[in-house]
Amino acid sequence: MTAADRRALTGRRTSPKLAIVKSFALAIILLLIAAPMKMPAQTQAATTPRNVTAKKVILDTDIGDDIDDAFALALLLSSPRVQLLGVTTAWGDTDLRARLVERFLQETGHSGIPIAAGPATHAASTFSQRRYAEGAADQHWPDGADFILDQIRRYPGEITLISIAPFTTVGAAIEKDPATFRKLKRVVIMGGSIHRGYGDLGYLPDHGPQPEYNIYSDVHASQALFGAGVPLYVMPLDSTQLKLDEVLRGILFSRGTRTTDALTLLYQQWSESTGYATPTLFDAMATAYVLDPSLCPTQPMHIRVDDRGDTLVEGGAPNANVCLESDSDRFFHFYFRTVLGTH
Repeated sequence: MTAADRRALTGRRTSPKLAIVKSFALAIILLLIAAPMKMPAQTQAATTPRNVTAKKVILDTDIGDDIDDAFALALLLSSPRVQLLGVTTAWGDTDLRARLVERFLQETGHSGIPIAAGPATHAASTFSQRRYAEGAADQHWPDGADFILDQIRRYPGEITLISIAPFTTVGAAIEKDPATFRKLKRVVIMGGSIHRGYGDLGYLPDHGPQPEYNIYSDVHASQALFGAGVPLYVMPLDSTQLKLDEVLRGILFSRGTRTTDALTLLYQQWSESTGYATPTLFDAMATAYVLDPSLCPTQPMHIRVDDRGDTLVEGGAPNANVCLESDSDRFFHFYFRTVLGTH
């Protein structure tokens, strides 16, 4: 309210000095009223770290062959709901996979996250993103199994291990120290086939279950994991055949962020190497489940891994929680909102 307004209401003149005093007093009163209203929000921001409830996570990946590992890693890096303690690599040329992770972390602004390499193995798969990986300097990487065990000892009962690769590195950790491995909070994997096999998308009669790559590549390690006595959450082929079609790719790759630019480059190398255009984001469901379990509801089962790599449902006490169905549209809405930061 101006001095003229006050004069119009009161019908008397106000001296300039008195007006200044009153204006100053009014400002003080307004500040005193506003301060308590703002204080709780300021205190909350100052005392509550962004990741106070973030889940401690380790990602074990065979990134570099199929493209879905990169999309899974991008999702974790984009979410404040997780604290990524480190990334371990598994299967095939694990050192080269570690170099790919190193470059991806640098280019997306996350270069401080530790990387460790699991045991190298022979792999018949094609390292489709080799050129990208070779853009990072080679170096000596810590042992992946030792890294996992050291982190468990540091945070017993707190860590979720996400494995989206053949379980060679995981199996090495179990073999080295099964008691420490059991102190994981849980293990979440992409692996297995319960009722549906590759290409069973619900549009035609299903072919039925079949050995799945992450399981059959190292049957012994898979059997050790299912018998490890750790809470195990399984995202099999039944719920992970999520197609990133042309329309979705256009939306994602056109955003021009550091993360989407890195994904675009990796996608191009994967597509040129394999001749495929549409990726299936199997592995991204495992990371999405950790962020929002409602995306892939699980049910308890007893799973036996046979010598061929089949994941067979049998009677007995449950040793796994398995997701048999997911909503593709809901998954992609969640994925895009998280990676593009549009929540």
